[in-house]
Amino acid sequence: MTAQSGRNTRQKDVIREALGACDVFISAQALHQRLVDGGEHISLATVYRRLNAMADSGQADTVRMNGQQMFRLCGDERHHHHLVCVSCGRTVQIDPPSETWLRSIAEEHGFTVESHTLEVFGLCAQCRAARAQSDGADAGEGADDAAGADDGESADASASSFGLNDESMPSASRKVSDGR
Repeated sequence: MTAQSGRNTRQKDVIREALGACDVFISAQALHQRLVDGGEHISLATVYRRLNAMADSGQADTVRMNGQQMFRLCGDERHHHHLVCVSCGRTVQIDPPSETWLRSIAEEHGFTVESHTLEVFGLCAQCRAARAQSDGADAGEGADDAAGADDGESADASASSFGLNDESMPSASRKVSDGR
């Protein structure tokens, strides 16, 4: 059993290190592929289990984007939320709304707060500028060229670099219990 736990510790370290090397949220599949491409012999199931364990213990942040659970090493132990760029994956940690505000909204509608989720998805300034420039270039082209151009094309290329494959907008967020 000692050999097994030593191997697991090494795998845990490898997964944590690989996740720490990512600047953006990444899917378990994309992280697994990076590990395999780097010569690691590790199963996708192990990557999933470890990432979920890290998220459960507060070591990793997790969000749902385009139907996929995405992970990022958490550098802040205090309760926080995120602004996430849907194009490039840039993430900014933000402070949560006040507990007083949350409880008053819940009470107003007959609820009690047990936990809450809050992630804000949109375009960062750089991606907005790139999209505006792309849109401007598309406007100057002929109708046939403009019809062939896809507004989300560059966004899709960037999104795929952090493990997104679906063109739809993000649909969910991170569950954070009030006790954290």
